[in-house]
Amino acid sequence: MVVVVDYGMGNLRSVSKALEAVGLNVKVSSEPKDVKEAKAIVVPGVGAFGDAIHNLKRFGLLEEVIHSIETGKPYLGICLGLQILFEYGYEFGEHEGLGILKGRVVRFPEKEGFKVPHMGWNQTWIKKKNGLFKGIKDGEFFYFVHSFYVIPEESDVIASTTDYSVDFCSSIQRDNLWAVQFHPEKSQKAGLKILENFRDFIAQ
Repeated sequence: MVVVVDYGMGNLRSVSKALEAVGLNVKVSSEPKDVKEAKAIVVPGVGAFGDAIHNLKRFGLLEEVIHSIETGKPYLGICLGLQILFEYGYEFGEHEGLGILKGRVVRFPEKEGFKVPHMGWNQTWIKKKNGLFKGIKDGEFFYFVHSFYVIPEESDVIASTTDYSVDFCSSIQRDNLWAVQFHPEKSQKAGLKILENFRDFIAQ
């Protein structure tokens, strides 16, 4: 069973339906027990970094999510589910993240010709060809909605980059950690391929 973690900030229905569409048995839950028993976890999210951490704590999910990651359980983060993996986020002040990966989450700079949030289809340039992006062509378009982006300290975790006023990390992959800034559940065929790859990873 794959658990989509419900901490009050995710586009849960569309994410769970997309996972089911690629053949996964999915449960949406805010119960730590379900996260503990899951074969894999998916953490989506839309909203502010600090609120996400607060809600994970409020639901008693924070420690279980961290434990699941540290014990090697497959993890897929979407949008905010990518950002909270890092040490610090700077949305409405400074907030501590999960600290699984070294780095920070910052706002796009104000730059003429670029609206914030970054919203819509954009190309993704692949740094890691296997796993997350297996069978996906370099330069494929995915759907983004975000005002903040991650800056990893360790470049070897970067699976793809995207250009929007700056060249930013649009996904990471390390061991059991897979996470994307874009929304695969809104990215049509290419997005479903990402989810199929995650399904195949779980089955290994």
